[in-house]
Amino acid sequence: MSPPINPTPSVAQPLLRPRIRFVKDGTRIQFMRGRFLGLAVSAFLSAASVVLFFYPGLSLGIDFKGGITVEARTQGPADFAKIRAGLAAQHVNAAGLQRFGADNDVLIRLDAPRLGNGSGKDAGSEAATQSLVERARIGITQAQPGTTILQADAVGASVSAELFRNGLLALGISLLMILAYIWFRFEWEFAVSAVATLVLDITKTIGFLAITRFEFDLVMVAAILTVLGYSTNDKVVVYDRVRENLRKYRTMPLRELIDLSINETLNRTLGTSSTVFLAALPLALFGGHTLSGFAWVMLFGIVVGTSSSIFIAAPILLLLGEKRLRRDAQKPVAQKPPAPRTR
Repeated sequence: MSPPINPTPSVAQPLLRPRIRFVKDGTRIQFMRGRFLGLAVSAFLSAASVVLFFYPGLSLGIDFKGGITVEARTQGPADFAKIRAGLAAQHVNAAGLQRFGADNDVLIRLDAPRLGNGSGKDAGSEAATQSLVERARIGITQAQPGTTILQADAVGASVSAELFRNGLLALGISLLMILAYIWFRFEWEFAVSAVATLVLDITKTIGFLAITRFEFDLVMVAAILTVLGYSTNDKVVVYDRVRENLRKYRTMPLRELIDLSINETLNRTLGTSSTVFLAALPLALFGGHTLSGFAWVMLFGIVVGTSSSIFIAAPILLLLGEKRLRRDAQKPVAQKPPAPRTR
């Protein structure tokens, strides 16, 4: 029998450290010194976004304003001037023409047809829609022979109004659920500051859509909901550290404690945001018509959500909880009676 082999004594391995750190360990940036400036800038941008919402307003897509979208593929690169002339010859007023995907792929937006006395009662009827699409097909084919219609979608006015209400309802329910979740997990100060910040984030996103003229449709509603989820997760990370430090540092002022918590989570916040940003950037650049608008809203939401966690949510939490959170944290901890000795 061979003698047992003595195992090599284990050597303590150093902890793995990330190769890239956005900030050095021990960084103590005093974010709360600029809390009033951050709140003022955010309030100004949100107010400007509300103005942009009314004028010039959002570029509503077919989901919310009704109408017809026609996807066509031409022989060779699409010539928009010829296509517009061909549609005009068939008395078709194109609300928008744009290229999506390849150079020969064209997306045509048509207003919903209105018949009779113009009251709109016949708007969106199947016969009127088919007639309009057929006239559009004839006009495009005459302008550029060999063109084929790939797809035609129609949404009536009543359906679009219902979709708009459902979209707003989805946003409202999301905010209420976030309020309830954070209130249950933390305190009401955390919940109110988070939801107030999320509302400001939404208004800024609406202003971004008004400036960029991306179509506001159900895809954009999904993008805003995704931004809400990401921004909420980022705030929960900071709030978790604030709650831990409230228990750990009983006598530290809340302003210093929030600064400490943000600095301790800054590497994680910036790392996560950069990862998601880099993942969404190719979709914005090369995603085509279907995904580019969604991706650009995501990129904007990542920047806004990350910055608002530091410069908006944290200052609001400081204003709401400066007295109550510190009072609760400084309450003496009840001492348990010593256990009786056993002989």
